[in-house]
Amino acid sequence: MENYTYNSPMLQLEGLNVSKDSTYPLFLFLFFSYVFIIVANVGIAFIVFIDKTLHQPMYILFCNLSVNDILGNSLLEPRLLVNLLQPPSERIISYYECVAQAFTTHMFSTTAHTILMIMAFDRYVAICNPLRYAVIMTNKMLIKLTVSAWGVAFVLVGILLGLTIRLNRCRTLMRSMYCNNAALFKLSCESVFINNVYGLTFTVVLFTSSIGSMVLTYTRIMVVCLTSKNKSLNSKALKTLSTHLVVYLILLFTGMSIITLHRFPQLTESRKIVAILYHIIPGSLNPIIYGMQSKEIRRFLSKLFVFKKVLPSF
Repeated sequence: MENYTYNSPMLQLEGLNVSKDSTYPLFLFLFFSYVFIIVANVGIAFIVFIDKTLHQPMYILFCNLSVNDILGNSLLEPRLLVNLLQPPSERIISYYECVAQAFTTHMFSTTAHTILMIMAFDRYVAICNPLRYAVIMTNKMLIKLTVSAWGVAFVLVGILLGLTIRLNRCRTLMRSMYCNNAALFKLSCESVFINNVYGLTFTVVLFTSSIGSMVLTYTRIMVVCLTSKNKSLNSKALKTLSTHLVVYLILLFTGMSIITLHRFPQLTESRKIVAILYHIIPGSLNPIIYGMQSKEIRRFLSKLFVFKKVLPSF
């Protein structure tokens, strides 16, 4: 199908090159990972929605992370599962569906960073300005932070894909297991200099802003904890920070791994595996880490299980 036609409406995904013996184990791993991600994240969002004690900025902001994990995996993994059971020649996807998938993929990555940045700001205000927290983190501020997290990502990714859509295509084979911006603009025979410059600038700005905001807020919070004599406050602050830091480092490490592996063409298959894990690992661990850390969520779950045990006795 390579070079089938100029600006072909249909594209072919290279997908994962796995042996027949590994196909079904990998399929089951991806399937159950996807099911767990959906159930866990929907469950967390549902708990926050129905439990009034969780109607706090920290948990509402965390729901954004759950929604992002649900959307990012729902528009990627089902297609991966289908392609895994198909021979390479049948892994066909329309160009417009591919663009939509690429947009979703980059939105997932970008929004994960922006959401964690506003969550860091929330923790900074709560720990460094506890007396003014209720005044600063109003419903209006919460809406502004949420809109900015998704809005900034939408604009940045929109420009990224817009620069790619303008290009004419002379190839149809995408050497990737799912659609992304780099795989799309590599289908063109035109100059992709602008795409490379913007893509690099986008990545640098995103990571610099993300890492910079984390370092700044964590430094300020650590200074407050070290100078404060309130052991209860320090313990709660460090517990919250450690949870947020673990989630952020998981996202950062998996993201940097993909970028690094792009520099080694001989490790194409390894890059594909890491790209899958980039969606699966954060989506699976986020609800576990935050769910286990939160006393309120643990209390709700304990009440739920106790209720289920007591119910049959009536």
